[in-house]
Amino acid sequence: MENEGEDTTDNLLGILLTEEEDEEVAEGEERTHHDDYYNCYLRSRDSTLSIRQLPSQGLSFQLWPAASTLVSLLDNCQQRESPLFPLLISSSFSSHTIRILELGSGTGLVGIAASSILGAHATLTDLPHVLPNLQFNIQANNANANVHCLRWGHPEDVESILQQFPQFHLILASDVVYHQHLFDPLLRTLSSLLQQLPQAIFLMAHLRRWSKDSLFFNKARKLFHLNTLHTDPPLPGSRTGVAVYHFAAKPRKDNHPLSISSS
Repeated sequence: MENEGEDTTDNLLGILLTEEEDEEVAEGEERTHHDDYYNCYLRSRDSTLSIRQLPSQGLSFQLWPAASTLVSLLDNCQQRESPLFPLLISSSFSSHTIRILELGSGTGLVGIAASSILGAHATLTDLPHVLPNLQFNIQANNANANVHCLRWGHPEDVESILQQFPQFHLILASDVVYHQHLFDPLLRTLSSLLQQLPQAIFLMAHLRRWSKDSLFFNKARKLFHLNTLHTDPPLPGSRTGVAVYHFAAKPRKDNHPLSISSS
């Protein structure tokens, strides 16, 4: 990662750790730090997930606030007042054997929890060096899930996944917008997935940290219809809380490969 003033890895890690330490525990969840494990109680399943974190190995090996928010929403999605109820609890969605794809899975909490809550099969994706810990957490929780390498901006990785599982009904991501050089690759991957899976629902949870985050969302709105489903109150010491978005692909006017301006 390039050093770009405030956006060094050390600065990002320091800010995220501060936010994680200050964050209030969401209702229905139990947080522990013993042996770097995070215990997450799923009220809808009356069960607890145990997720191994490895903070010394980098950002991808620890949990951040957006993941907890998305799990909490999923855990309550069967309640009629939930913003996810009209999206997920419908005859067209529930009539399938649900398949979930998670992008930038990190520790896998969101994908593993979603698989349990929805009785679904989940494919958890990240970079190759992250996959062993993902597999560990899948096995530790007896989750109905598998892992797959997905490098954003690499269409061959998308094609490999879709050859194995040609249909996904739900695509999830949390805390994936932080490195500016990954904005365009992520958008290309999202566009490819939603064009090839037009019926899929894509949900993304995000905690805004940098002013440049707006660049990602400005570009995203040129390609997708974005609907804000939920926002958390600001965390202590922060001006914003986690927001959860629903992305829907806009119709393409041509058949040319996606081109995203860097401006």
